[in-house]
Amino acid sequence: MSRRNKPPKRDVLPDPKFSSRIVTKFVNNLMERGKKGVAEKIMYDAINVLDQQSGGKGLEVFQKALDNVAPVLEVKSKRIGGATYQVPVEVRRDRRYALAMRWIITYSTARSGNTMAQKLAAELMAASKGEGSAVKKKEDTHRMAEANRAFAHFSR
Repeated sequence: MSRRNKPPKRDVLPDPKFSSRIVTKFVNNLMERGKKGVAEKIMYDAINVLDQQSGGKGLEVFQKALDNVAPVLEVKSKRIGGATYQVPVEVRRDRRYALAMRWIITYSTARSGNTMAQKLAAELMAASKGEGSAVKKKEDTHRMAEANRAFAHFSR
């Protein structure tokens, strides 16, 4: 581990359409090969699809989906006396949303559909209702942390 100071967290600018920092972070996670314009178009099209399905509340559905997917607990491997234990730890707020965004993007690409915007909208809609693969991943993570609760006293 480095002994130097940690680099400062960069502050992202809010996106131009919704003035939301979370949308900007999601677009940055969605972006591939530096194609930010393509990622923005996919995200805005997905929110437009959500607007049509939910009656003009696309951004609220997006926020609710992120909150439903964000994990509270996760397990980290810790080596103690020759044995490796899966120790449950609480997830920091910024990592919580980073994991949620990553899982939503991963499972939306695996979905069937015509365009990425439609797949993303479908996964976000399912996640906002508490369904879908990304919510299942969160529940599996919580289940694993709950199963290893006996090793919680090893936490850092």
